[in-house]
Amino acid sequence: MEIDKAIKESDDRRLITKYNNAIYVIQRALSLYKFEEVAFSFNGGKDSTVLLHLLRAGYFLHIGKSEYTNGNPANCNMKCTIRTIYFETPSAFPEINSFTHETAATYGLQMETIRLDFKSGLEALLKEKPTKAIFLGTRIGDPNAVGQEQFSPSSPGWPPFMRVNPILDWSYRDIWAFLLACKIQYCSLYDKGDIWAFLLACKIQYCSLYDKGYTSIGSIYDTVPNSLLCTSDSSSNKGHFKPAYLLADGRLERAGRAKRYFPLASEGGLVASNGPNSVESRQNNTLTASVITLGDEILFGFVEDKVGFSLLKKLHSIGWTTSQVSFVRNDIDSVAEVVEKQKSANDMVFIIGGVGSLASDVSVAGVAKAFGVRLAPDEEFEEYLRHAIADHCMGHRNEMARLPEGITELLHHESLQLPLIKCQNVVILSATNLTELDNEWNCLLGLASSGSAVTFLTPFVSKHLSTTLTDVETAQPLSKLCLEFPDVYVGGYRKSRVGSLIISFVGKDSLRVELAVQAFCQRFSPGSFYEVNCG
Repeated sequence: MEIDKAIKESDDRRLITKYNNAIYVIQRALSLYKFEEVAFSFNGGKDSTVLLHLLRAGYFLHIGKSEYTNGNPANCNMKCTIRTIYFETPSAFPEINSFTHETAATYGLQMETIRLDFKSGLEALLKEKPTKAIFLGTRIGDPNAVGQEQFSPSSPGWPPFMRVNPILDWSYRDIWAFLLACKIQYCSLYDKGDIWAFLLACKIQYCSLYDKGYTSIGSIYDTVPNSLLCTSDSSSNKGHFKPAYLLADGRLERAGRAKRYFPLASEGGLVASNGPNSVESRQNNTLTASVITLGDEILFGFVEDKVGFSLLKKLHSIGWTTSQVSFVRNDIDSVAEVVEKQKSANDMVFIIGGVGSLASDVSVAGVAKAFGVRLAPDEEFEEYLRHAIADHCMGHRNEMARLPEGITELLHHESLQLPLIKCQNVVILSATNLTELDNEWNCLLGLASSGSAVTFLTPFVSKHLSTTLTDVETAQPLSKLCLEFPDVYVGGYRKSRVGSLIISFVGKDSLRVELAVQAFCQRFSPGSFYEVNCG
C-alpha cells in the first residue's frame, strides 16, 4: 500500500514511530483475536474516519501484500470487511447518519446500527454475537481517554471486551506529519497543518457538516459552527462559515462545543479560586498557599531563591497566607512527596522551577505521581510548543508535551508564549527570574475572573514598629496582646543580633490593626517605638 511505502521512506523518526506503533496495535489485535471477534466503533466523525483508513492499511499489511497485489501496486480501494458498530441517537445530526451509512457501503463495512444507549447497546450486541475487541478512535485529551492504554479492558460494570486504541497517543501534529509524508498530490492546505488536507487530497469523503463550519461534532444540542470560521460580523447568519479544514489553529477545534474541555472549580475541581460566584462571600477570609521551589543549585547554595521570595510578597498583597515554603531536590519522588502533602493541606500550591527539557526538570512528572496519574501527550500544549520552539520539540519523543492525564488545565493568556500548567489546585510556574515571574503573576491575576486562577481577597494591612527595647522587655506584653487581638498577627524579629527589634502587626481590618498598635504602645513609655516601612 502506498501509504506504508511513503511512511517507510520518511526521515521523520517521530512519524515513523507513531505510524509503526499504530499499525502494530492493529496487527497485534488482529493476531490476538479472530477477525470475526473484532469490531470497529464508527461514529462518522473525523477521527474515526481517519482510523478507518488506518485500519484498512493495517488489515492489508496483516493479511499480506501478495494476496492482493499479485505483483501490482496495492489498490487504495481494497475493502476491509470489519464488523462496524454505529450508535445512532435521536440527537445525532442527520448528516452524520447519512455519511456513516454511505461510508459503510463504499468500503464494504459490515455495519450494525444500534439505537440504544452505549452500555445497553453493547450488552445486547455482545450477547447476540460475541465480540472480544473493539477498535476505537480515542485520543489522549478526549474526556473518556483518562486511564486508557492502547489495549484497555472495559470498565468494571460494563460488558467485558478489550478496547483497542491505535491512535491513543496521536496528536493532530502527528496526523499532519503522517499525511504530509504520504506522496499524494500536494495540496496547499497542508500549509495550514490541518487533518482535512489529507482527506481532500485523497478524495476521501467526510461528513458534509465540516464544510459548514463545524470543527468538532457532538449532538445537535451541544454543537454549533465554530465562530472562528465565520466570514461575517454575525455568526448567526447561516451559510457564512468557512469549511473546517480552513481553521488556522487546530487547538481551537472544540470552540463550537458547548461543554468545557477541562474541569474547572465550578465543575467540582479541587482549586483554590472556588469560582467567581463565591469570591464576594470569602473576601474577608484567608486562603492558604504553599510554595515549592525546585533546584539542587539552591540547596547547594549556588543560587539565591529570589523568585520564591517575590512570590511570597505577591501572595500576601492579594490577601493570601503562605503556610509553608519548601526547597526540594530535582527528584521525582521528592517532588511527589511534598506535593502530595501540601495539595490537601492548602487551597493552592505553587511550584517554581523544574520545567523544561533537561533531565533535572521533574516538576510535571512529580505532580503526576503525587496525584497518581500518568504522563500523557497533550496535543494542545504540543501545538503551543511547536509555535514556540518550532522543530526542536518535534523529535522522536517530545517529553515537554507530556502532562498529567485527566487533571491538567492550561491557563492561556495573550502575554504568555506558553500557557501555565495547572493540575487541580497545583500551579506550575516556569519563571526563572523576577521579570518572568512578574509576567506570569500578572497573567494569573488577569485570569482570576474566569475562576481558573487565584482569587482576590481582602488585602492585608500591616504596621511595623522599631524599638531598642530588649526581647525580654517586650515578650510578656506581646503575649497578652495576642490574646486580646486574636485576629491580628503580632510578632517580632531582628534583622541582625545588634539591630533594632521590629514588631509587626498584620490583619485584614485596618481598625483592628490600629487598635492593637495603640494598645501595645500604651504599655511602654512614650517614644519607645517609631513606625518603620518594612515593605
